[in-house]
Amino acid sequence: MRFAFPSLLAVLLAAVPASAQIAVSSNDNKVNLVNGVVKIVADPKPDTVTIFDLKASPPKIIGELEAPGSVVGPPLSVAITPDEGLALVTSSQKVDPGDPTKTVADNRLSVIDLRAKPPAVVATLDTGKGPSGVSINRQGTLALIANRNAGSISIFTIEGKTVAPAGTLALGDEKSGVSHVAISPDGRLALATRDGDDRISVLSIDGSKVEYTKRDIYAGLRPYGVDIAKDGKIAVVANIGRSMGDSDTVSVIDLEAKPPRVVDTMTVGQTPEGLKISPDGKLVGVVVVNGSNKAPDSPFFNDHGKLVLF
Repeated sequence: MRFAFPSLLAVLLAAVPASAQIAVSSNDNKVNLVNGVVKIVADPKPDTVTIFDLKASPPKIIGELEAPGSVVGPPLSVAITPDEGLALVTSSQKVDPGDPTKTVADNRLSVIDLRAKPPAVVATLDTGKGPSGVSINRQGTLALIANRNAGSISIFTIEGKTVAPAGTLALGDEKSGVSHVAISPDGRLALATRDGDDRISVLSIDGSKVEYTKRDIYAGLRPYGVDIAKDGKIAVVANIGRSMGDSDTVSVIDLEAKPPRVVDTMTVGQTPEGLKISPDGKLVGVVVVNGSNKAPDSPFFNDHGKLVLF
């Protein structure tokens, strides 16, 4: 597996009973980081998805298959249905068919049957341009995908192994950078981060009907990854900043407030990207790039990323 940006690797743990622990990783094989600059790999191998059994010690690979993906965008570009039957994997970028030295926005969503032996892609669906962060509601009936190059949310219904398009919600223009969307535990609210215009949009959900409430929350520079606690009381959002060496932040959103609002912000270091609230709600884990993606001669370079726990 080629880890162009290790801290950006899309990995999601299934929210499942104690009897199972699965992780799904989307691996981008078409780009590499050379001296702080993203380079296209010549004649790259296909992108892959790897499935891990975390109950084993050490964890072991239980399946690997070809499926398009991209390291560009929030780490949460993988989602698993609550019953562990399906994984949804987005692909925000692909190699430009007209110029193999460049990438362009992709628009593919892979539906992977995790129970097949071996696991297999059972459908490839169209999304908006640059599909990135994806979330599935706890009822396992609805998936929302942030289209980073289209300023929109793609809506999909889930029934068994069938994932079907159910509409598109426009939030902003293509520069608004809709990056990730998180769904509340009761399935009635969602938060969509917009790193292009520095806001988090509050959405309402009724079945498969998703609407923009016109309420925006302003947490920090370039809100990116977002997660909502199991009890639905708070959300946390990573504000990745401008990648200019400054320390960036994570904010806490009070979802019980009327209307929801930011109530606290903490400094975490350069470029916090992935973040998750633990299932018991007691910890927040934040993956911070920490300048590890910069050229070694940069004054902001560090030879490692960080996992920060709150």
